[in-house]
Amino acid sequence: MHERFSIELLASIPQAIAVLREWFEAQWPAYYGPGGRGSALLDLRAYAHRGSLPVGVVALERGRVCGVAALKAQSIESHAHLLPWAAAGLVHPAMRGQGIGGLLLGALEEQARELGFKRIYCGTSSAQRLLQRRGWQLLDSVIHDGERLDVYMKAI
Repeated sequence: MHERFSIELLASIPQAIAVLREWFEAQWPAYYGPGGRGSALLDLRAYAHRGSLPVGVVALERGRVCGVAALKAQSIESHAHLLPWAAAGLVHPAMRGQGIGGLLLGALEEQARELGFKRIYCGTSSAQRLLQRRGWQLLDSVIHDGERLDVYMKAI
């Protein structure tokens, strides 16, 4: 594990949900903001789970929340036959570029392994380089909610 940051299950630190809710609403306002069809609070509460999907992980620096990611059963409708999905990855803007995204992704890979999955998937419009550095392979490109997403897969 990285010396500076620790990774914990969101289920172990439910008090992080309040700040993460604010982050989700700020990062994805069209979905989680006023009038959006998503609920950051409901999604985060669902991720505060252990032992089965969905499950969330949180990056901490001396107890302070730095980032979050989740492993869930569904993500992109056109690829609903695939699971699980690395999703909801978000590192606080002031903390980006320090390897936190890679730590979170590694934690999701480990969670998937522990749950018995042989592969893990991710749809992204912005994290291609991170996924490629960690050995993920481009599987497909799709238009999802009007945005181009690259679909990646990693055997674990």
